[in-house]
Amino acid sequence: MAAMAAALRGPVARFRSRTRAWTRGTRGAANAVGAGQQQQQQQQSFDLLVIGGGSGGLACAKEAAQLGKKVAVADYVEPSPRGTRWGLGGTCVNVGCIPKKLMHQAALLGGMIKDAHHYGWEVTLPIQHSWKKMAEAVQNHVKSLNWGHRVQLQDRKVKYFNIKASFVNEHMVQGVDKGGKVTLLSADHIVIATGGRPRYPTQIKGAMEYGVTSDDIFWLKESPGKTLVVGASYVALECAGFLTGIGLDTTVMMRSIPLRGFDQQMSSLVTEHMESHGTRFLKGCVPSLIQKLPTGQLQVTWEDHASGKEDTGTFDTVLWAIGRVPETRNLNLEKAGVNVNPENQKIVVDAQEATSVPHIFAIGDVAEGRPELTPTAIKAGKLLAQRLFGKSSALMDYSNVPTTVFTPLEYGCVGLSEEEAVALHGQEHVEVYHAYYKPLEFTVTDRDASQCYIKMVCLREPPQLVLGLHFLGPNAGEVTQGFALGIKFLYIALALL
Repeated sequence: MAAMAAALRGPVARFRSRTRAWTRGTRGAANAVGAGQQQQQQQQSFDLLVIGGGSGGLACAKEAAQLGKKVAVADYVEPSPRGTRWGLGGTCVNVGCIPKKLMHQAALLGGMIKDAHHYGWEVTLPIQHSWKKMAEAVQNHVKSLNWGHRVQLQDRKVKYFNIKASFVNEHMVQGVDKGGKVTLLSADHIVIATGGRPRYPTQIKGAMEYGVTSDDIFWLKESPGKTLVVGASYVALECAGFLTGIGLDTTVMMRSIPLRGFDQQMSSLVTEHMESHGTRFLKGCVPSLIQKLPTGQLQVTWEDHASGKEDTGTFDTVLWAIGRVPETRNLNLEKAGVNVNPENQKIVVDAQEATSVPHIFAIGDVAEGRPELTPTAIKAGKLLAQRLFGKSSALMDYSNVPTTVFTPLEYGCVGLSEEEAVALHGQEHVEVYHAYYKPLEFTVTDRDASQCYIKMVCLREPPQLVLGLHFLGPNAGEVTQGFALGIKFLYIALALL
């Protein structure tokens, strides 16, 4: 204990003038460490500590380091209930955008191969897909990104700690590594960027024991086979889409509406296209029991709310995609005085990304009211570092941020949905312009384009201000970016008038 107290004496003296409570908390930190770990404890001080090694946290850390500050990143991946673990980079790199888009591309390539003979290519049918080969290629790319992030932190002299962090007080964090070694990190400023993890339906027997989530699907070594995807979120539909696209028997079980929060006309077109291309949908159904059969398959029991009847089905894999929860419960935020929304456990922040404690900030998916999008987290992290250390006052603009759902027929949007526009302005003040179209690449192959659709939601009064743009078709992300830029500049111009 004496050795540990000596290690703490310098940092405590440095910050003693700030708050008496923090000094007391620092002394309390020593008591929080188990006796078996005391001799392994270390303590270091920084200008900025980032908790979470995802896109937003890494961007903030690297920007602060570029501005000459002493920076640390604490990141630890708790294995999923199925034991899946991954490296530095957060959800997007490891179990989100990157592997999802690569597997989506694999599915699109399958469709292109089938179309190839229309363009003169001699292709032997039927074509076969190897999950194992695809998964290995995707996983190797992700691992290269993990390594790249480590190298970038090292190049910028950012100290990386692979520890599970929790607050001791408002300026100090305690972290434990996989070997049980304890590290104490103190900082003038702390940024929480821990993101979120998939939600499990804990009330359903067998759900956690036998089901997988998006934390697992991209790291499976063998094909998931016949799959039941439970949920109607963008994660559910994207995963179901690429599973169907690579030839797997896939069913989506939806309790209510698809893509809640998105424009519902567009959402219906998304599911219509998926259904017409082989994905089955069980609508208005809720699973109640998952059992493992002697064959190794999973028997799922569910209730059909429309008929009131119970039904069962057999699957190789059950994928839960029913939403995500923020990674805040194990941070001991109460010890730092950081407030969370009690309903969803997200951290309450202001326009500066500051929490209820002025020198503690939160960015990305863990923050209340922020879009769960990688580019916004990256930009918010950079701007935060510039405000803290670069004499900048620029705030993150979260208005009119475009997004894309990478279903087989991609859906891109920016601004308000039709439902949101009507709720905000009233039906009589909203005008919708819309059109079906046929992409040029669909013509030679005579592909069905009945769900390719674009609509623009506007105010009815001149000059008919654009409120939202929605596009369903190939390459929706790239198409939407152009519209988003136009809408963004339109609002900037109006603000300057």
